[in-house]
Amino acid sequence: MVLFLLTFFLLYGSLHYYLLIKTQRALPLGGWALVMIVLFLLLMVLSPLIVHHLVKYGFEVSARTLALIGFSWMGFAFLAVCAFGILDLYSSAVWGLRRIFAAPLSDPIPSARSSFGVILFLALGLTVYGFFEARGIRTEKVVIASPKIPQAPGRIRIAQISDVHLGLIVREDRLRNILKEVKRADPDILVSSGDLVDVQLNELSSLSEIFQEIQPRYGKFAITGNHEFYAGLGPALDFTRKAGFRILRGEGLTVGGMINIAGVDDPAGISMGLSHPVSEAKILSALPREKFTILLKHRPEIDPASVGLWDLQISGHTHQGQIFPFRLFTRLFFVHVGGSFKVGKDALLHVSRGTGTWGPPIRFLSPPEVTVYDLVPMENRNS
Repeated sequence: MVLFLLTFFLLYGSLHYYLLIKTQRALPLGGWALVMIVLFLLLMVLSPLIVHHLVKYGFEVSARTLALIGFSWMGFAFLAVCAFGILDLYSSAVWGLRRIFAAPLSDPIPSARSSFGVILFLALGLTVYGFFEARGIRTEKVVIASPKIPQAPGRIRIAQISDVHLGLIVREDRLRNILKEVKRADPDILVSSGDLVDVQLNELSSLSEIFQEIQPRYGKFAITGNHEFYAGLGPALDFTRKAGFRILRGEGLTVGGMINIAGVDDPAGISMGLSHPVSEAKILSALPREKFTILLKHRPEIDPASVGLWDLQISGHTHQGQIFPFRLFTRLFFVHVGGSFKVGKDALLHVSRGTGTWGPPIRFLSPPEVTVYDLVPMENRNS
């Protein structure tokens, strides 16, 4: 966790230094104007840390206000830096061509001031768009036909929420919007594939009560994500149980006599000394092999030893980058960042884009999803 924070503030501070350089080149400032800009940027860099301490000492309203401002700025700043970076690459390419051909070319690059204004306007527009995209929940439907699904009832419907990040920013209105989609699907089972909560857990009791409106026939099941450990494992598990979920921590069971569901903790728990390594293969091998088996695993990582022991792995964590082009960085760490992927002969891995937001309350080219899985007997695939 300490390494993560150091890395985060180093990168986030560098991003703001880059913005300061761009501002100075476009609008040469001095005196108090420069001081005020530097102080504002410093406040934005430190805002996540300040929010954490405001929550810790009970300043809920101040924490929520600064979180909304600071994390919205984070999304805006990221988009602006990406745009400035693209322009810098373009400028470097033009400069290189001029050097190679040793001839003057027409100057297609706008002035520093003009490009600064255009990029800020573009980043602001994308931030506003992303704010609304984050609230446009999409239902992604996945149909899986398997001989392991019994003829009666003929279809088992599972709804997945993932990476909701309930906390200071994702509150009652967002949760009700999410659960509206779940209700519309009318699932037999609801699963949460981790990060149901964020790092701030203050005043969430009313949110757990909202979950009581969802009572699937065969129950609700959840696993831990990394943020359950960051938030404080005890309170996070307590909230999840009050929301009506059975938490699977390195265990599996047969649900309704029809399918198996197993779940494992996120590796963050091991690094923090709050969880113990478990063998997925051992957990899965103890379940009836003739039944369709679902593995809930927060990170979209496949354990070669367990391949062949599960039919569907349900994961999240990546947010599919949440704000493009961050998806390109996500791919450096995960092979599968969003969507469905065939594993082995008959198994399927589905990676949710996530249902909420982490950090910036925006999404860009990565809309939130509630995933609905219809498990049907082999011959009923098209029914």
